[in-house]
Amino acid sequence: MKDKYLKLARALALITIFYNIAEGLVSVWFGYEDGTLSLFGFGLDSFVEVISGIGIWHMVRRQRLTEESAHDAFERDALKVTGGAFYLLAAGLAITSIIDIYSGHKPETTFWGIVVGAVSIASMWLLIHYKVVAGKALGSDAILADAACTRTCLRLSAVLLIASIGYELTGIGYIDSVGSLLIAWLSVREGREAFEKAKGGKCSCGGQCKPKPMPLKLR
Repeated sequence: MKDKYLKLARALALITIFYNIAEGLVSVWFGYEDGTLSLFGFGLDSFVEVISGIGIWHMVRRQRLTEESAHDAFERDALKVTGGAFYLLAAGLAITSIIDIYSGHKPETTFWGIVVGAVSIASMWLLIHYKVVAGKALGSDAILADAACTRTCLRLSAVLLIASIGYELTGIGYIDSVGSLLIAWLSVREGREAFEKAKGGKCSCGGQCKPKPMPLKLR
């Protein structure tokens, strides 16, 4: 039974990786073509998620061979790279958003932001459901934490969808820029949590990071 759920967790990790690659390519392409910063930033975020997904895939693959639950060197390095990439992404989005607001930039259309956001919400909901099933069946805090991180991706998708619909309905350019600022803020949280997990802390990807407790020393 355990092997069955490990196979499910590994399949979910692979789906997450390849889905994020496809989502990133589509989002970056249409975000650039239509001048939609929120969609472009969302696509870059998807590429960063690929690095995290590779770390989770490696962890599940390793757990099929050993009961060790702590992150190994490869997973810690993947988390550090992920955290740094999220910080860089957030900085770039914040600076570009402020410039766009100041210059009055307007996207040509946010139609593809609506499409990508809606598809992503449905996809993330399904991934969350099955990751929680696998995580509970295996008693794996790491897989459940990954499900919580996917909830953050769900929030990012919601931000993209709301900002894209808002612009299509009103034509107010800064709505797209505000959406990208919110994506930057969520990226900072994801980056911080990635570094905390690399240090051995437990993060819910909802802003609650608890450092690994230190053993008591008896004198």
